[in-house]
Amino acid sequence: MDSKFPPAGGTRSNKNRTIRWLLFMLAIGCALILGTYYWAVYVPNRQHVQPDFQGNPKPVFYQGGMMKDSAIGSKESLKLSFETVRERIDSTLVYEQKTESTIITTQNKVVRLRTSELTGLINEKSFTLKFPLEKSNGKLYLPIEPLKDLYQIDLRESAETGAVLLFKEGETIRWFKTVAYDGKPDKTIDMRRSPSIKAPILADLRQQESVIVWGEEGDWYRVQLVSGYTGYVRKEQLAADREETVPAKAPEPAFMPKQPITGKINVTWEHVVSKNPDTSKIPAMPGLNVVSPTWFHLQDGDGNLQNLADPAYVKWAKSRGYQVWALFSNGFDPKRTTEALSTYDKRMKMTKQLLSFAQMYGLQGINIDFENVDLDDKQNLVQFVREMTPLLHEQGLVVSIDVTPRSGSKMWSMFYDRKALIESVDYMMLMAYDEHWASSPKAGSVASLPWVESS
Repeated sequence: MDSKFPPAGGTRSNKNRTIRWLLFMLAIGCALILGTYYWAVYVPNRQHVQPDFQGNPKPVFYQGGMMKDSAIGSKESLKLSFETVRERIDSTLVYEQKTESTIITTQNKVVRLRTSELTGLINEKSFTLKFPLEKSNGKLYLPIEPLKDLYQIDLRESAETGAVLLFKEGETIRWFKTVAYDGKPDKTIDMRRSPSIKAPILADLRQQESVIVWGEEGDWYRVQLVSGYTGYVRKEQLAADREETVPAKAPEPAFMPKQPITGKINVTWEHVVSKNPDTSKIPAMPGLNVVSPTWFHLQDGDGNLQNLADPAYVKWAKSRGYQVWALFSNGFDPKRTTEALSTYDKRMKMTKQLLSFAQMYGLQGINIDFENVDLDDKQNLVQFVREMTPLLHEQGLVVSIDVTPRSGSKMWSMFYDRKALIESVDYMMLMAYDEHWASSPKAGSVASLPWVESS
């Protein structure tokens, strides 16, 4: 009689075959997973790709980073873009579109360079350039010749790629060398696109090849070759070689007034409206050593000045041992001020008149008093002072400027860039008064001690 069920032994055999098959497939799966993991983690990518500069025909690098604008020319004719110079060398660089002038100011120099011209001005004295400023593809480019004279910069141009490496004074360059392998002279070191062995190889570096190290990420150094190409090398494949410091430029001679004052300086203003005072009626003022008569005023938007100076007053001041730091005012007229500050030529016109007056009357200084100025003229006022100061210093004149206390008033306080102004002038004077004034709705002190201290 047939059984409804297969023999017990056959069932057990089928189960064993199934288990063996599952175990086999599991082993294969584990092997694939382990192999994939090993390949993903431990097997380096051997793909090579050509390093490039992302279409930049002549890249400029600073601290391993590529600047937005390329350079043009080469060797002596090398030029950097205006934006590169302003961003990385001198943030105070100014381009004046009206006159196509680039203006560079240092502690002792005012340099004016005009586009496409070989003649420039240093402190209003002519000099000749080998290569002019030029415009290329809508960008302004500056020759390196005056830049190297004015700033302590080091520009290294690769003969292989044309890339330019920019270094500034005082900066340290960390040079490393790739390791050497005994008995394997042909072995190379991989420089990869990113800090991973899976990243493609950009260059096969020779043993003992020099590279600049700019940073590190985990087990990798971010490096740059002298050709300009950048990438990553494992730390274990590099060894520190040397540190190079870019030499600092010799400091410009410090300004020395033609008649220096030792000790505390006490100044008083002489308010001259239409004519100077009768000096015979001025009593003795013990402790005073500087008088600032309000003599020079901006007359129009072309930069012409009104002159109320009096030689007799200067003679009297000198007889008392006082220095004269004549005040120069903008007349508190914002429109006139905007026009006069708008171009280099107008600003220089004002400066030259002050220089002439100072020489004519034997002054020791100029006190700048610009008030009621449009906030949009904030940077033009700074530029005026930056251009004026070196020329006044050439004559040994002290330069000071008056500023109000800080407040939210745009045309009374906010137009003063106090931090930028103090970098140029010798003294900054705080006008800590007008707590109460002639038509003040409330009576009180013009400048109480708490008000002055707060200001």
